[in-house]
Amino acid sequence: MPTNAIGGRNIQDWKAIALSGVAGGVAGCVAKTVVAPLDRVKILFQTSNPDFQKYAGTWSGMFRAVGEIYQDRGVRGLLQGHSATLLRIFPYAAIKFMAYDQVHHFLMPTPSQETNIRRFIAGASAGTVSILFTYPLELIRVRLAFETRSASNPTFRPTLSHVISQVYHEGKTSTTASSSRSRIFTTFPILKFYRGFSVSIIGMIPYSGTSFLMWGFLRSHFLPRPSLETPKSTPVADLALGGLSGAVAQTVSYPFEIIRRRMQVGGIISPDQWMSWKDTVQMIWNKNGWRGFYVGLSIGYVKIVPMTAVSYAVWEWGKRFLNV
Repeated sequence: MPTNAIGGRNIQDWKAIALSGVAGGVAGCVAKTVVAPLDRVKILFQTSNPDFQKYAGTWSGMFRAVGEIYQDRGVRGLLQGHSATLLRIFPYAAIKFMAYDQVHHFLMPTPSQETNIRRFIAGASAGTVSILFTYPLELIRVRLAFETRSASNPTFRPTLSHVISQVYHEGKTSTTASSSRSRIFTTFPILKFYRGFSVSIIGMIPYSGTSFLMWGFLRSHFLPRPSLETPKSTPVADLALGGLSGAVAQTVSYPFEIIRRRMQVGGIISPDQWMSWKDTVQMIWNKNGWRGFYVGLSIGYVKIVPMTAVSYAVWEWGKRFLNV
């Protein structure tokens, strides 16, 4: 094997893969920071936080909720959980975009071989791989965003270490844990960091697959392709196409996101009971019917369109800047 080759690839190939990951990780961090306050409010709505249910369901409620959080805790309240978000999003976005580039190149080495099915498979594969490696950080982020002040402890502000300890010790004081799932939790407490993981994988397939499908489809149809080169793009075009891709993907996958969020905070609402995704679906349906699966969708659009737009645009800019 040549000295400049590793695992069948030359050094330049591996460098390009790594730089693609760096561009993706930075893009994810920038995009998440842009929408951090909206993300906090959306999680409070999705998980039916009792302190904010009065605001759910209307556009004005979204801004009133932001105002209450700001009045109560200032900018720190709006960014609560954002440190965990950045800790998670860099490896998540880096792995996702890096994996997409590789699967895309494997399935569609030339533009003439691109199809919507292959775009969907490449996107779904990238999203699935990324969430496998970063899910515990996602659960911790949601827990940090869910926590609010209580009357008994108005000065309480959750920290990363507090949430990790809380999740790890959930259910240990229970004397009624008789189900097989509860016993598994007691035996393998690390699994508590994977509440909602199965439905996250199920939801990631349509979300990531649709997002990258739309991204590739729109670029192939609306960006000039003078030959067999990569489509030329501009930041404005990347923002527009990325935002539209995110909106379509959000619509397709939103019910799965609701179920996932409810399962992720299940340890707070019912610390001594492990709720499966079927139990969670039944609970949502019994309480709100089909509308319960779309709570917070409006704020989801307000958040996901700029986030996806910035994410794709910064990713493309990063690759151009790094000469990938």
